[in-house]
Amino acid sequence: MESMLNKLKSTVTKVTADVTSAVMGNPVTREFEVGRHIASGGPGLCWRIYNGTKKSTKQEVAVFVFDKKAADKYTKFEKDQIIDSLKRGVQQLTRLRHPRLLTVQHPLEESRDCLAFCTEPVFASLANVLGQWENLPSPLPNDIKEYKLYDVETKYGLLQISEGLSFLHSGVKMVHGNLCPENIILNKSGAWKIMGFDFSISSTNPSDAEPKYSCKEWEPNLPPLCLPNPEYLAPEYILSVSCDSASDMYSLGVVIHAVFNEGKPVFQVNKHDIFKSFSRQLDQLSTMSPALLNKIPEEVREHVKMLLSVTPNVRPDADQMTKIPFFDDVGAVTLQYFDSLFQRDNLQKSQFYKGLPKVLPKLPKRVVVYRILPALTSEFVNPDMVPFVLPNVLLIAEECTKEEYIRLILPDLTPVFKQQEPIQASNMILLIFLQKMDLLLTKTPAEDIKNCVLPMVYRALEAPSVQIQELCLNIIPTFANLIDYPSMKNSLIPRIKSACLQTSSLAVRVNSLVCLGKILEYLDKWYVIDEILPFLQQIPSREPAVLMGVLGIYKCTFSHKKLGIPKEHLATKSLPHLVSLSIDNNLNLNQFNSFMAVIRDMLSRMEAEHKTKLEQLHVMQEQQRSINISNPGQQSEETKSPPNTGAQIDDIFGSTGVNGKENGAATSAPQPNRMSLTLEEKQRLAKEQEQAAKLRSQQPLAPQTIKPANTNNSQTKDLTSSLLNNMTSLNSLSLANNARPAPIQGTTINAFPSPSPVMGTMGAPVSNGFNPTMGFQTGGMGMGMRPAGPNLYGGMATTTSTPNFGALAQNQGPMGQTNRAPDMSALDNLFTPSQPKVTLNQMGPKPTAGTNTPWLNQYGSAQNAQTQMQGAPVAMGGMPGGFGMQANPFFSPQNFSQPAAAPSANQSGIKHSASVNNDLKDLFG
Repeated sequence: MESMLNKLKSTVTKVTADVTSAVMGNPVTREFEVGRHIASGGPGLCWRIYNGTKKSTKQEVAVFVFDKKAADKYTKFEKDQIIDSLKRGVQQLTRLRHPRLLTVQHPLEESRDCLAFCTEPVFASLANVLGQWENLPSPLPNDIKEYKLYDVETKYGLLQISEGLSFLHSGVKMVHGNLCPENIILNKSGAWKIMGFDFSISSTNPSDAEPKYSCKEWEPNLPPLCLPNPEYLAPEYILSVSCDSASDMYSLGVVIHAVFNEGKPVFQVNKHDIFKSFSRQLDQLSTMSPALLNKIPEEVREHVKMLLSVTPNVRPDADQMTKIPFFDDVGAVTLQYFDSLFQRDNLQKSQFYKGLPKVLPKLPKRVVVYRILPALTSEFVNPDMVPFVLPNVLLIAEECTKEEYIRLILPDLTPVFKQQEPIQASNMILLIFLQKMDLLLTKTPAEDIKNCVLPMVYRALEAPSVQIQELCLNIIPTFANLIDYPSMKNSLIPRIKSACLQTSSLAVRVNSLVCLGKILEYLDKWYVIDEILPFLQQIPSREPAVLMGVLGIYKCTFSHKKLGIPKEHLATKSLPHLVSLSIDNNLNLNQFNSFMAVIRDMLSRMEAEHKTKLEQLHVMQEQQRSINISNPGQQSEETKSPPNTGAQIDDIFGSTGVNGKENGAATSAPQPNRMSLTLEEKQRLAKEQEQAAKLRSQQPLAPQTIKPANTNNSQTKDLTSSLLNNMTSLNSLSLANNARPAPIQGTTINAFPSPSPVMGTMGAPVSNGFNPTMGFQTGGMGMGMRPAGPNLYGGMATTTSTPNFGALAQNQGPMGQTNRAPDMSALDNLFTPSQPKVTLNQMGPKPTAGTNTPWLNQYGSAQNAQTQMQGAPVAMGGMPGGFGMQANPFFSPQNFSQPAAAPSANQSGIKHSASVNNDLKDLFG
């Protein structure tokens, strides 16, 4: 690696030293920077050609340098002759101005070591291209070594030389005198230019119609640089010492031969015996063999034979040569037209540019890029012509590499991106650029995209032309990945939304939605949720295409891995909007099915996500419960934790069988301290506990003994009337007492009475049951229960359907007697013959360990009880419909704080209602 670097360094140093030694001290270096050695040209290829730039304008030029050391081998007189000849040729070239002649940018400057002048940028001389590599840099540049002329280049190049000769002969009455490949220069665009006027001859009578030229005799003793190239010289120069414009036409014939024969002239000349060689050549020309011209194209072969004629009058003149069919090639004509564009008006130019795309594919890339492209880009200064030129420039750009595009095309396109006047032309330019946007984004650097291309896209979205807006919306997704996020968020998306809402074109609105759907992946999730989805609800129209576009955005956002819609947004925003759109009358069946498919997917995901969340919460709550149970000392900390909603529901409906649980015989008492209670609820709870404490402190009341009825009395007492009257008195007493507060939310109040009987104030047990008139009793459920006053029967809040036994014995003994068993024989006439009698002891609850009654069965039994009580006699101690209970007619204050064991369904003999169970399952899941 080090040796390679040293070799490269030495090569660069050598070249720099060579340039410095050749040009140092020359006045040309004051205004121009001299670059590397690229080619050679002029008589004997004595001029070294360097690339360079003008210091003031950075304009590219070619610097021709003749190192005087190359003539040191000659005598001073010969050296002076050579320098004078070269100076004369450059001075003559400087005075002449024509497109077919090499353009001089800076006149000849002489220093002690060299001659130098500057011209338009140059590629090489025709001699270099044809394989003559004298005075070229080492190593040989690859661009020259591998250069091959295309047919169109050859045809048009020869046509250019013919046009240049026509100018010299007809315009300035001059004979070039040394037309050869060394004096034909290919400029950077590939145009062929004439130089080397060292031996030019001007007419002695320029004003006359027939110009006359004086010719000098050949002097073989002069250095070669002081003589024209004899191999391209007409025979009359040597043999008759005469010349005219036809002599240059002979030279043109030899040049054509050389071009098609790898740089070889027609004849080789012996410079030591020039006269003998020309005499032999004259004989060969008189009897020219067909094989001599066999490599020349057939359509020009006859013309070349005429140019090489011994007789000057037979040779075609330059003007005639420009009109031969050989030059009627489409490529040559196209290139020729470009060279004359400055003479055309806008209408002619526009017609030409419209047809140019058909011609460009037929031309070689090098010709198009280096010959046609500069002519096209020069038209960008004319705003009216840009819409006609731009398609051709972009067509050329497609064939260029990215490096060529950046170097040769982009600098000229940059001002066109920003062109906004005139309006009509600006719209056409936008349309053209949008059609080729993939090309621009592929080859334009990112910085130029941001500064030039994107502003143009923004203008297109706001253009009044619907066609431009549609096209712009279609191409935006193709380069969205190249747009930086701030530009996308702050500039592009707002313009797309504005175009969708403000347009009157359905196509623009639909394309806006499609465009948004395609670029969603380049946006972040929350921007889409906050800006894109709410925007969909603002769209005013309801055409099917618009609705499907809205559905597409929802679906893309919902299903995209990066985006997604949260379940909260699905439930509150997305699904309501989609459901309302799905029933639009404009949708057909397939479109409706598409809506429903997306809606179902959204619902499924929302359900799955929320269910997963709830399951996780439930697991955490169960784990917390287990910790609290295993660590009772830490229960005080439970008040700090958030209320367990699931536990509250289980506590309230724990006996209902929800989630497959049944009411147990030993359900724990409610714990109000586990939840956050309001002050009012705490006040109610305190009052409730105070009332319960008062009731517990009272002495239990025993029923009085009922004396047997007087059998001698012929008239039996109507007990049914007494029972109904007693029920009325109970209602009045219940209503007169203070109302018990509603149960505290989240606190479980047991649905069943405790096994401890509580006697009424009149000495009779009070029954919980069903009132056929009032419906379900509130005390039986323990929900909505009012507190029992001090004088009420066990805290009953409503009347019951069970007879009040205290009314039967109100005159039989003092209240509060408990030392004798009650005599229930007077109640025999209340039972039907088919039902067994029940003793007072059987009325009390008989709990059996481990026996539970489902809460669902209680509701079913209640309905059966209602039916039975309305249509059949009722047994006192064993009502078939006692709201899921046995014949326990008592209510205990302990029900506020202690759970009651539920009697067995088998013991009570309750028949379950399947229909009621099903209804409750539907209701509570």
